[in-house]
Amino acid sequence: MAVSRKTAMAIKSYQNQAQALAKNYLLADPFMPYTSILGGILLFKVGYDLTQLISTFYFKSYNGLTKIQRIEWNNRGISTIHAIFITVISLYFVFWSDLFSDQRVAGLVTFRSSPLSVFSLGVSVGYFLADLGMIFWLYPSLGGMEYIIHHSLSGVAVAYSMFSGEGQLYTFMILISEVTTPEVNMRWYLDTAGLKRSNAYLINGILIFFAWLAARILLFGYVFYHVYLHYDQVIQMHAFGYFLVFVVPSVLAIMNLMWFGKILMGLKKTLAKRQ
Repeated sequence: MAVSRKTAMAIKSYQNQAQALAKNYLLADPFMPYTSILGGILLFKVGYDLTQLISTFYFKSYNGLTKIQRIEWNNRGISTIHAIFITVISLYFVFWSDLFSDQRVAGLVTFRSSPLSVFSLGVSVGYFLADLGMIFWLYPSLGGMEYIIHHSLSGVAVAYSMFSGEGQLYTFMILISEVTTPEVNMRWYLDTAGLKRSNAYLINGILIFFAWLAARILLFGYVFYHVYLHYDQVIQMHAFGYFLVFVVPSVLAIMNLMWFGKILMGLKKTLAKRQ
């Protein structure tokens, strides 16, 4: 009994020390951006390895893929995990949390942030850094110049918003567009698995169309409208933040329209083949 009590006390002591370390250093405001970025990179590595492990045992087609196809398969697995995470967080801050509510009188909406918002954006920065590193390392196997532009713009904008605390509302609005990533990845999985003529492929294509229309076309229009309504607050941001609020959504919106045209053409072809 004495030994077990000492063991329990030792475990409790280690727990208290770990909590103190996390509170005073890892999750303290000055260190939060850096620990969250490292957490995002760690999430990328763990998610990549888990995707590889699960796919090896549960997906017969995985073992028959080429080396680069397996790498892309794993990469899309972690991108799906990140997309689900940041979409849920972004929806919470934009629609449910009162942090950015116009009814809240605590400061300008363009300068509001919280420990959770900073941590969440840091995780995204870590993901974008890790994914961009893989794209460069295996270029152009995992994506061409459009992916580099997309990830670079997104990473810079999210990092600036996280470190400065400026424009986090607009950052989360734009990140809601990640809701389309799981459907796009599923399209690649189905195609790679030889299920391009399946009903699942058709249904997924329709989902991509409507999700893209809502999250990457209409939502971006609302972002610009919100900026217009709150321009008196936006103009008080630092010059670089002000620049990002207009340039990043504009460039991404153009890219989204170009990709939407390809999605529409692909859906038309798929429907035509089934008639």
